Amino acid sequence: MARPQETVVVLDYGMSNLRSVAKALEHVSRGRHRVVVSGTAADLERADRLVFPGQGAIGECMSHLGAMGIIDALREVVHTKPFLGICLGLQALMDWSAEGNGTAGLGVCSGRVLRFTHGLTDPKTGERLKIPHMGWNAVSPTRPHPLWAGIAPGERFYFVHSYYVAPEDQGWVAGTTDYGSSFAAVLARDGIFAVQFHPEKSQRAGLQLLENFLEWAP
Repeated sequence: MARPQETVVVLDYGMSNLRSVAKALEHVSRGRHRVVVSGTAADLERADRLVFPGQGAIGECMSHLGAMGIIDALREVVHTKPFLGICLGLQALMDWSAEGNGTAGLGVCSGRVLRFTHGLTDPKTGERLKIPHMGWNAVSPTRPHPLWAGIAPGERFYFVHSYYVAPEDQGWVAGTTDYGSSFAAVLARDGIFAVQFHPEKSQRAGLQLLENFLEWAP
């Protein structure tokens, strides 16, 4: 017996690359899920799964979420339904970000969002590293997780960011990447999986991760 069609909400807060994320989800779903782009509390509550994509400034992101009146509904959904955070969708889970002279986050994961320091160098070549960290880089899983299924350790994903997350509890970390030094590229706990890279821009590996999210039953 076929299972009922699930609704996957891509969070719309007035910024970000929503359509590319939604199109990638529709592609890997192959009609098994209904993908909706929405920013209403009612749609968040009705969703079976939530994807929080993002690119841009965390201050503007949190300001939009507050103006929309959906922060409480968003926190509830994060804790009760399968959740995928992408880039800002990862950083917004933290207590606080250094960006924009200090911005409070959702406080789902205790910790901070910090800026890469100037003068970063590649420890192997001594090459000066640019900020933002932009382009393809390897991600090393730190522990097994259903969303890593079919993805080889060290697979490369596409990054665009100047800030990175620093959780207080390292048990949240499910994947790391090196850029001058190692940083947390993936956080996961219970029904939460959040990544600093952009799976919708990461070709085969990114699509595999999105498909794994749609099939995930935490």
